[in-house]
Amino acid sequence: MGGEDGDGDRNWDFHLRTLSNGTRDSNLANNPASDPSLLHSVKRLHELCKEENSEDLIARVYPQINKLFQRSVSLLSQSTNSYGLLLLAILQFFLDFGEVVLHDADPILRTFLRTCLSREFADPVVAEATLDFLNVNKKKILTSFPTLLPQFFPLMLKLIAWNGEKLEKSFMKIFPGLMMSPGSFLPLFPSLVDLPILVVALQKVERSSGSLIGSSIASIQKSTAPEMLLALMDEAYTGSTIADGGVDSESEDSSAIDAADPFFLEFLKDENDGLPERHWTSPAMVATLQATINTPQSDRLKQMLKMTPRLLDVYFAISLRDVNDSLICALIPLLMSRNDTMFPDKIFSYEVRKRLLEFMLAAFQRSPNFIALLKKPIMDRLGEAYDSPAKTELALQLCWAIGEHGGGGGSHKDAARELFESLELLLYENLSTSRLGLRESALRSSGGSSRKSSQSRLLCFVVTAIAKLASYHRELLPRARVSLGKVARSRISDVRVWRRARDYLGLMNEPAICLSVLGPSRPSDGNMQKPGTVNWSEGGTKMIAHIPFYILGEQEGPPFHDFSFSDILPRR
Repeated sequence: MGGEDGDGDRNWDFHLRTLSNGTRDSNLANNPASDPSLLHSVKRLHELCKEENSEDLIARVYPQINKLFQRSVSLLSQSTNSYGLLLLAILQFFLDFGEVVLHDADPILRTFLRTCLSREFADPVVAEATLDFLNVNKKKILTSFPTLLPQFFPLMLKLIAWNGEKLEKSFMKIFPGLMMSPGSFLPLFPSLVDLPILVVALQKVERSSGSLIGSSIASIQKSTAPEMLLALMDEAYTGSTIADGGVDSESEDSSAIDAADPFFLEFLKDENDGLPERHWTSPAMVATLQATINTPQSDRLKQMLKMTPRLLDVYFAISLRDVNDSLICALIPLLMSRNDTMFPDKIFSYEVRKRLLEFMLAAFQRSPNFIALLKKPIMDRLGEAYDSPAKTELALQLCWAIGEHGGGGGSHKDAARELFESLELLLYENLSTSRLGLRESALRSSGGSSRKSSQSRLLCFVVTAIAKLASYHRELLPRARVSLGKVARSRISDVRVWRRARDYLGLMNEPAICLSVLGPSRPSDGNMQKPGTVNWSEGGTKMIAHIPFYILGEQEGPPFHDFSFSDILPRR
């Protein structure tokens, strides 16, 4: 060994003795984290093992490193000192030399996350060092321990939620690893959307219990006290609130955390245990959101409101690139359910909803059959079209997707018919109950004009979807003519709606043009011409053209041009 007769050997012996002293039950050994020389010795021994490349040296260092790790973990909960940097240095040794000493690093990685990072994620030094460690070892962790990060993604989200934008660049490098597992892909989405609420929950814990550094939030979740279980059962079966008279209730302070409240139990967890159950109507959630609206936003909250849309951009981009159709199809109903339920900040809500809708439409574009597979949740959302502006916009986009992709394609005629009937119902409800809000009283009310414009826009999309579906599934044409005829003859005052219906009725009398204008963008039938194109080889006998809607809607009377299509199409 290269350093046996020189300073290297004495240096090696010195650091080994330092580690040996650190594992004894005396003096500084009672609190290894309080001795900075231990961290230095671990790092120096790690460097010497790399420099010497000696299995004998690694084998002699390993027992002391392992003892120090076990002792540090056992004392961690009793100490006020930070163990994060020391344990990360030990973890690096195990990752680099675990194969030499036949030591599986997976259990100690999980132990570090459960016992140390769960207590020290709010320490900016430990948080930054943890992300650096994960980035340095990213390839090995994802290859050798592929379920590690997906299992602990809630803990990693707590780390970034508390430390914010200063660690965003480093966090973004490991973020894709959080969703690599099929078991974490779906639960990760609502957790991302709720990152601002996670910040609020952590701040509430800090106000109630003091600094988050060194306090084990995990113990709140894992408590099995019989009185807590009884309180939870009582709430489930009788509807009473846990806070009404719990045995541990010591304060009436509204900011104090109720450890048994499902709101906090769900948001403050460290490990992935499946799709989260968000208690949006629970007293704690309602009170917390109301308090957030009425108080100035903290810097942490402002940062997370900006970061969340950027994280969703990465999540959706990776989803479309790497995730299989089954998981994406399962994700879409989650998008629909969360579209109207998120943190009450106008800019944040707009940015998140825009991304949800864009991803949903991109998923339908990639796999049009999703529309048929998800016809039940889609029809449910159409039925909620007038419950709120967010639900109106979602219904509008769904109408567009239904028409654009032919209700799922030519092989899904039953699903297309059911979707067509839902569109019919939405249309007839407007005609029979004046739900467009066009009555004088509605127009005089606050926001009446805005509602009229929004709902008229929705009805235009419904009319378009009906016409496009019938163009794709021609057996629906008679019903479509009846529906559009009722709209064209109705007394709806918004000219855009009845003019749109009238134009479509005219198009339906010209099948070739109708198919080109209203046909699906990706026809599954090999004999069907793609919209907006001309088959030049058949130009002398058949015409297929794309007539823009603005021409149909605005130009009346004789044609405004002085040429015929035969002038520009070649003759045989």
